[in-house]
Amino acid sequence: MNSKLRVIEICAGAGGQSLGLERSGFHHELAIELDETAASTLRLNRPNWNIAVGDVANRSVWDPADYSPSNLPYRIDLFAGGVPCPPFSIAGKQLGSGDERDLFAWAVEQVGVIQPRAVMLENVRGLSMPRFAGYRQHVLDRFEELGYRAEWRLINSSDYGVAQLRPRFVLIAMEQKEFQFFHWPEPKSTHVTVGKALKNLMAANGWEGASEWAQNANGIGPTIVGGSKKHGGADLGPTRAKQAWAELGVNGKGIADSAPQPGDKFEVGPKLTLGMVAKLQGWGGREFRWNFAGKKTSTYRQIGNAFPPPVARALGLAIADALNGTSEIKKEQDYSRITDPVYKFLKNSDSFKTARQIVDNIGIDITIRELQNHLVILEKDFEMERVKTGTQWSYKIGRFKAFVGQEQHSRHAFFENSIHKVS
Repeated sequence: MNSKLRVIEICAGAGGQSLGLERSGFHHELAIELDETAASTLRLNRPNWNIAVGDVANRSVWDPADYSPSNLPYRIDLFAGGVPCPPFSIAGKQLGSGDERDLFAWAVEQVGVIQPRAVMLENVRGLSMPRFAGYRQHVLDRFEELGYRAEWRLINSSDYGVAQLRPRFVLIAMEQKEFQFFHWPEPKSTHVTVGKALKNLMAANGWEGASEWAQNANGIGPTIVGGSKKHGGADLGPTRAKQAWAELGVNGKGIADSAPQPGDKFEVGPKLTLGMVAKLQGWGGREFRWNFAGKKTSTYRQIGNAFPPPVARALGLAIADALNGTSEIKKEQDYSRITDPVYKFLKNSDSFKTARQIVDNIGIDITIRELQNHLVILEKDFEMERVKTGTQWSYKIGRFKAFVGQEQHSRHAFFENSIHKVS
């Protein structure tokens, strides 16, 4: 591995992605994190790292221009991060660009400033849904304008050695000369079950039921939910998640302070400890050893909101191979870069278009009513102009509403008044 590969990581959290990238050969030029306790965890484990604490979009915290090729004798190899999930999650009401916490579009704009060789941004599965087709199309188009090729992929953490499903929607972008070497990491042929991952930890205090419990906990766990500063404590998520955990013999109503003791009996099953939750996120062992700062609820939140280190390592190795040119040139794939033909058509149109003109030119089978419903969805992230001529309405798409660094944006007032609540 090339030890000189340099990464800037935004929204680093407690270091799940950080550790995985480090294990794949990347050196952190800078890590930025909003939460002071999570930043303390990073310092605890990597005291020599350059860690900035605060709002990643605040230039007093760091200035992306400082890391551009014009200000460095080298290029940053990777710009990475797990930007806030609530704007795209069902729990966060999927407000997209209307959520002041949305940083995805802002992060894409920093690529034009830093000009890294590669980009990796990840988020929740919600971003892959039809609600955000136009948003995704804007991102792909913007990368193309910046000279990069980009691809999205929904991956399950369980395919890379993690004992929970934990789907993540990942975007990888590179310049074409290096993107031709990029291959998404192949899933492992076998999965790690909850029982296999936690058997030794369950038996740590001599509980004689550990082996039988592990044999029965022979499935992949549901996604661990860390919650936020405003909502969510140290338990394993909403009712449906708790029911899924109960089927695996785990009591999801809280987190235990220690592993079961000899003679302990459970109606549902034992609760997990923080160490067990960390193990289910991929931390542990010699390769992914990590310590956490903060009290119980804060630690659980850090663990639960993290990107699993083994998944980050798998992606990091694939990126490193592409940047180093050590993987094979891939055959041109039939990969469509059109996620929203309606948005694409309107964006490339200089004039207003009627519903019929749109339907006749986008190349997909869609009714007028379906088109009108889709335009309503697009209007959540883009300004939409409408004019009526006679009995027909015509449409023209306008400005992207997302925060991309504007000095006049509602995000600034929101963060000034609520930064202590943001997570």
